[in-house]
Amino acid sequence: MGTTKYIFVTGGVTSSLGKGILASSLAKLLQARGYSVTIQKLDPYINVDPGTLNPYEHGECYVTEDGAETDLDLGHYERFLNAPTSQGNNVTTGRIYQSVINKERRGDYLGKTVQIIPHITDEIKRRIKILGSKGKYDIVITEIGGTVGDIESLPYVETVRQLKWELGNDALVVHLTLVPFLAASGELKTKPTQHSVKLLLENGVQPDVLVLRTEHDLGLNIRRKVALFCNVDIDSVVQSVDVPTIYDVPLKMREQKLDQTVLRKLDLEEGKEPELKAWNDFLSKLKNPKSETEIALVGKYVELHDAYKSITEAMIHAGAMNETKVKVRWVHSEEVTADNVAEKLGGVDGILVAPGFGHRGIEGKIEAVKHARENKVPFLGICLGMQISVIEFARNVLGLTNANSVEMNEKAQYPVIDLMEAQKGVTEKGGTMRLGAYDCQVKKDTNLFGAYKAAEVKERHRHRYEFNNDFLEQFENAGMKASGINPDTGLVEAVEIAEHPWFVGVQFHPEYSSTVLNPHPLFVAFVGAAMSNKNN
Repeated sequence: MGTTKYIFVTGGVTSSLGKGILASSLAKLLQARGYSVTIQKLDPYINVDPGTLNPYEHGECYVTEDGAETDLDLGHYERFLNAPTSQGNNVTTGRIYQSVINKERRGDYLGKTVQIIPHITDEIKRRIKILGSKGKYDIVITEIGGTVGDIESLPYVETVRQLKWELGNDALVVHLTLVPFLAASGELKTKPTQHSVKLLLENGVQPDVLVLRTEHDLGLNIRRKVALFCNVDIDSVVQSVDVPTIYDVPLKMREQKLDQTVLRKLDLEEGKEPELKAWNDFLSKLKNPKSETEIALVGKYVELHDAYKSITEAMIHAGAMNETKVKVRWVHSEEVTADNVAEKLGGVDGILVAPGFGHRGIEGKIEAVKHARENKVPFLGICLGMQISVIEFARNVLGLTNANSVEMNEKAQYPVIDLMEAQKGVTEKGGTMRLGAYDCQVKKDTNLFGAYKAAEVKERHRHRYEFNNDFLEQFENAGMKASGINPDTGLVEAVEIAEHPWFVGVQFHPEYSSTVLNPHPLFVAFVGAAMSNKNN
């Protein structure tokens, strides 16, 4: 295909309608028709990236292979498309302004007064077009964060207006809104959608396709009403009824012919019928499990499940692969003590200690690891979860009672987890951790090798602290082995307890790499071990 086409996904009425899932589902359908597609997210907050945001504020911080700290929607993009994203797939207002101010300081604007229009909008346009300019993609889908009408979203909406004018039939806007059901009157109400489209029109943007989130079937009359009041044809009014799982959405959008409508409006051939056999096979296993497996997820943000979005999705993928339904028991690490750990974790088939930062809830995580180790419960520790397993082993097996991480105690008597050498001169917080994909050599005759079935893998990282190799010999003599090593630095990437049925801690984040069509092998193995534990 010649010219790259651009699709913009905007949202109205309320946040959390699922723009990311809609964008991912449309991309999946277009990809299944033979087009090369990517998705990017434009976030209107002034943080340069979400790396310094509290998970309570923004949910999980997702990390790409090339080391970008991004919005969690990029995880959805990768899980649906089974393709990696990059630095160019997430842009924030902070990054836009930073770039423009740097150019102004260099004198790039030749004495001009720097303004929202054209300088900020030109920079946004440049970022949008970067992915398309490489000639790698037929279609670039751009999700605009926030809701139409938000002050911070105005420069992005204005940029969409300009691009629609410049690109003509090579650009299209899909607007996602809500049609609420009022139980008191028993009616579906279209007025919120009408007002949302009116806001877009006031900003000079006419949506080409409307997708209406709803709890009930809309019917032809409501669709006709929306089409009339919002200046779109009836075929371009698509309903998105609530479904049991996000992975149903591509199929529902296919039933509504969203992909065909979009291709027609972009003057593109429909291509082949979407190839979705593997997707349907996954859904069939997901919806028809042969068993149920309960796994405790121990973390300090469990009130907000989005803080562990990639982990829970990876367990869904692994559950389907094992033909079991993974039931997550959410366990707040601050509430776990030596006195109640057996009650909090009693009866679970596996225990996962989640990643995180800071000292809050650490002692509860240590008790959870101890429970898994002593009771032979399959265990997976991710990033801080691995570090906690090291601390627990040092204290309770090696007898190093005051063992700790220097993150928790800078003057720890036994710093079994220490600050990485490259991090010791770092003063800024944002974008300065060990980020992105690194090689890991996997030792044979380990659970890690049994999962990967490969001697070398590449996994994504997001951390500042590491296993202190000064203690490695002591650990290995006592039974905790290093099963994964970085070949360039010698850093310990994974630890295991050989005499335990399945006890693995990894410094990296395997959850970021799990997709619908390629469930992560470590999660598949962990869920499999949990199933075996239940059966035994």
